[in-house]
Amino acid sequence: MARPRGRFPHVKVAGGFAFVSGTSSRRPDNSIAGATVDELGTTTVDIRVQTRAVIENVREILRSIGADLADVVQVTTYLVNMNDFGGYNEVYAEFFDENGPARTTVAVHQLPHPHLLIEMQAVALLP
Repeated sequence: MARPRGRFPHVKVAGGFAFVSGTSSRRPDNSIAGATVDELGTTTVDIRVQTRAVIENVREILRSIGADLADVVQVTTYLVNMNDFGGYNEVYAEFFDENGPARTTVAVHQLPHPHLLIEMQAVALLP
């Protein structure tokens, strides 16, 4: 996992729940899944790739404490641009359906890196 960009844990366990901190598509080497820069400096960002990477990062965090995505009861998603909602929603549906967690999606002005389009936090009931 990428090291948190502050003094907080990836996940906090309390009262039978796991609270996953805001998670992005950053990789352990601090590169960002779904963000590429070509030799001319043109940046391309892909909400689908980033969404998939974020959910997979949340999954890895949960697995580190013996839980998994099936245990998630609530998700909050932060999108920099609501025009990305369709692509985000498409990938989200690969992991969760109408029986999945409660969900809120909000637009935010920006995230901690200009190439990040999405961040998610989650709450899971520990098995």
